[in-house]
Amino acid sequence: MSSIFSSIPEDKWVSSNQLSFAILDIFPASEGHTLIIPKREIETFFELSDEELISIKQLVISRKEEISSNDSTVEGFNIFINNGKVAGQTVFHLHFHLIPRRKGDKAWENYFQNLRRA
Repeated sequence: MSSIFSSIPEDKWVSSNQLSFAILDIFPASEGHTLIIPKREIETFFELSDEELISIKQLVISRKEEISSNDSTVEGFNIFINNGKVAGQTVFHLHFHLIPRRKGDKAWENYFQNLRRA
């Protein structure tokens, strides 16, 4: 498998560690929408090693803290993945969505509209 994510240069990463990296989503549901991606090319959550899961959790937490400290309007986050085409997966390299939520936003609606564009 050769994933589009694997071709993203490191200078476009917003954060990284030994096993994972984070980028801003090109079709964001809200400002700050981040994708957290294992460096190893795997398709689903069920293929993750324990070490990769820990590295992803570390990036989710650090991005959440960075976003929250820079934007006081953020009151919550959606964190999710899509496993398989029928579940909405469009890039078959596992990635977690971290979507900042603000009161009254349209992030969920934006996500589903953008899913059709991906």
